[in-house]
Amino acid sequence: MKILLIEDDAETAAYILGGLKQHGHVADHAANGRDGLFLASSEAYDVLVVDRMLPGLDGLGIVRTLRATGQRTPVLFLTTLGGIDDRVTGLDAGGDDYLVKPFAFAELLARLNALARRPPLAQVETVLRMADLEMDLLKRVVTRGGARIELQPREFQLLEYMMRHADRVVTRTMLLEGVWDFHFDPKTNIVETHMSRLRAKLDRGGDPDLIQTVRGAGYMMRAPE
Repeated sequence: MKILLIEDDAETAAYILGGLKQHGHVADHAANGRDGLFLASSEAYDVLVVDRMLPGLDGLGIVRTLRATGQRTPVLFLTTLGGIDDRVTGLDAGGDDYLVKPFAFAELLARLNALARRPPLAQVETVLRMADLEMDLLKRVVTRGGARIELQPREFQLLEYMMRHADRVVTRTMLLEGVWDFHFDPKTNIVETHMSRLRAKLDRGGDPDLIQTVRGAGYMMRAPE
């Protein structure tokens, strides 16, 4: 793998870079947010490892900027902030996984391997359509009836998941795992809140509902009859 590490703590960076080198991986390092964003934008990497707290530009800012420009390289956040809200914030910004310091290198490596195994965009559809709704995954653009809909990164991921599971009931657990990569219940209304915002953006102006609540089961996305 070719990995970019954006980490300002010299000791942590040396620990990670040494371990990656021992396992045969190629790794670049940036010690601040602005240099990290420059490298992430100008080079091709399999995975980005990004510290949350960085000088110049924090990790959330880096990932939000990359996602806004269509950069879909998997991101693993490193942080000392281990609370549920902190994890949710990182994942909402466009991160794919989250590892709390201190950590074992074996776990870091396993998570990086899992992220790198995700199929590249060339192997999957890049434009999804339903009725008059169109989602361009490469340009990160969503339109309905030709009018552009502005979505936050997590709303974009949620819509993509719903469109890929069209005409099927999608449960709350499926969304937590498939969109937030949570394999536990965070005991918050994160799914309901994001779903409500997404539906309001999709169905504005009296357009027919595309996402419907299936009482006692979850949600379903289907074209109007």
